[in-house]
Order: sequence, then structure tokens, then C-alpha cells
Amino acid sequence: KIIFILGALSAFGPFSIDMYLPGFPAVARDLGTDIEHVALSLSSYFVGISLGQLIYGPLVDRFGRKKPLLVGLVLYGLSAVGCASAGSIGWLIALRLFQALGACAGLVASRAVVRDLFPVTEIAKVFSALMLVMGVAPIIAPSIGGAITAAFGWRSIFIFLVGFTAVMTVAVAYLFPESKEADPTVSFHPWAMLREYAAIARDHEFITYGVAGGLSSAGLFAYISAASFVFMDLFGFTPLVFGQFFALNAAGLITGSQLNTLLLRKRTGPQILRMVSTVLFLSTVALVGSNLLWGATPLGTIAPLFLYLFMHGFMNPNTAALALAPFTRNAGSASALLGAGQMLLSAAVSALVSALHNGTAMPMAGMMLLCAGGSWMLIMTHERRIATSIR
Repeated sequence: KIIFILGALSAFGPFSIDMYLPGFPAVARDLGTDIEHVALSLSSYFVGISLGQLIYGPLVDRFGRKKPLLVGLVLYGLSAVGCASAGSIGWLIALRLFQALGACAGLVASRAVVRDLFPVTEIAKVFSALMLVMGVAPIIAPSIGGAITAAFGWRSIFIFLVGFTAVMTVAVAYLFPESKEADPTVSFHPWAMLREYAAIARDHEFITYGVAGGLSSAGLFAYISAASFVFMDLFGFTPLVFGQFFALNAAGLITGSQLNTLLLRKRTGPQILRMVSTVLFLSTVALVGSNLLWGATPLGTIAPLFLYLFMHGFMNPNTAALALAPFTRNAGSASALLGAGQMLLSAAVSALVSALHNGTAMPMAGMMLLCAGGSWMLIMTHERRIATSIR
């Protein structure tokens, strides 16, 4: 029951981002603007989802996990109602920011609840189970959004999200246990919050695995931001074929995360990360090498990308589990800093891929190589440091 609710909370992000993408042209026509301005409503959502997590961190540590989560769900639902009735693109952009601030509660609280309820040795397995939802949601969300838009118009997408939020609010209120008592010693003073985040960032386990996982995710975002250009413009894939390819890669991500659960029965998280980060890095070496030697070809691009996403399915649950493992009392703040840092890093890498666009696949491949290489170096250096201290 708890895993199901946590998984549904994890689906808010993909549903909020991917579901209304097919409705962009309809939004532009209805609000008398262009696609570029409609895209700003996506940008405002990313800003809110990145920075808002830092606000919710202390909230879920001070008041427990459940109350801030319910407040966030209500804010999300009210903002979705506003989006459905927005009369101008300016209002839609602003309301999407508030919708993201509501969605942050689910992201922060769900990770903190996993840390509260499960032993350290089980956290990675739970995150792997949640990855199943995180992988499936982006596949089905555009299809659902496209069908709803075609049948009832783009505003109905947000009505659907209102209904989804109402169901989740009832589930959290009546079926979701409180995993942490309120802690009145947690301060909301800005300097106290900064000191708390600074203390978390000084933890070597957190910074090593948090940044390593963030770099792996940033490489994934580099792929996502450039995929439509590379496969539809360079390779001439039709939208249908591109969608099938995208679904195949998502299936690789899901498969990796589920196999990770089985592998954790025989190996520890650090052992898995040593192996997986190496293969992840080698997949990007192959991607860049293929582009340099033979130019951008479908096979030379698709195979390394599939391998990257498959390995990321192992990376994400283990890095998140190991980054949060040192924290108990302030797990909410640690979860917030982890999520916000990784989202901001991914956004920066996506922006760099766009800025370096030169009509080839190299900006995507090069950024993925840098991200995977940095992740691999962090993990291997950390492991060598541990081995040296033991000797």
C-alpha cells in the first residue's frame, strides 16, 4: 500500500511535464501566442520544482511528512484548476510555477518516508520499485495527454490532474502513515536553514553519491533535450518511430532498475556502482567514438544510448539510497537538497546542449561523456579513499 502511494506521488512529475506537451499547439492557438511562449510555462515549472524542494525540506522535518504533503497536494490541485481556466499565457506561466511548488511536496516527502520506514539495506530496493513508475509514466503520459486534448481540448488535461490530485489527497489523508513526528527544534530562519543545508553538503557520502547520481541524471537530460533533433531531423525518424524508440529506451531504464533489486541480494550498493558507473562511462565513450569515426548513424547512436539508460536504472536507486543513508532527523532536508541539486544540474546540462547546438549529435554525446566520466571518477575516487583508510 505504502509503495503504491509513493509510486503514485512519484508520477506527479512526469504527468505534469509530459502530459500537456501534445497540447502545446492548441494552447498557443487558444491563448493567442506562439509555441515559444507556451514553452515558458514548462520552464517556470522546472524553476519551481528545483527551488521549491529547498523550502519543503525543513517543512517535512519540522511538521512531519504528512501535513506538508497534504498542503502541497492542495496547492497543486488549486493551481491545476487555475491552469484549466487561464485566460492568458502570463497567467498559465505563473500558475505552472505554483503547481510545481505543490508537486515538490511529493518529491521531498516520498524520499524522506522511504528513509524513515525502511532499513538502509532496503532503501535502494524501494527506490528501484519506484523507478518502475518513474519509467512507465513518461511513456504513457504523452499518449494520455494527446487523447484527452483531441477529445476534450487542452484544458481538460489540467482537469484530469485535478482529479488525480483529489484521489491522491484522500489516499494520503486516510491510508498514508506518518513516518516521523513533528520536531519543533527545526528552525525556519534563513540562516538556520542555510547552516542545515551546509552541514548536509559537508557529509562526504552525501556529496559523493548525490553528485554522482546527479551527473548520471544530467546525462539522461542531455539525451532527452537533444533526442527529437537527433532522431527526427538527423536520422529522419517519423514521430511514430521516434516514439517507439523513446519507449524502447524507457523500457531499458525500467529493466535496469528492476534487475537492480535482484542484484542487491548478492552485492552491496557500492559494489554495484563501481561496476555500473564503469559501463555507463564506456557507453558514452562508444557514443562519442562512433560519432567521431563514422559520423552520426542510427545504430552507432541507439545502441550506446540504450546501454546508458539501462545502466542508469541501476545508478539512480543506489546513489539516492547511499546519499540519504547518513541522515535520520533531517532526512527531509537531505532529500530536498538532493532533489534540488540534481534538478538544477540537469537543467544546466540541458541548457548547455541547446547552447552548443551545431547541427550534429556531438553536443549531446559530448555532454553525456562529461557527465558519465565525472560520475565514474567520483565513485572510483571515493572507493579508493575508503580502501586506503581501511589499510
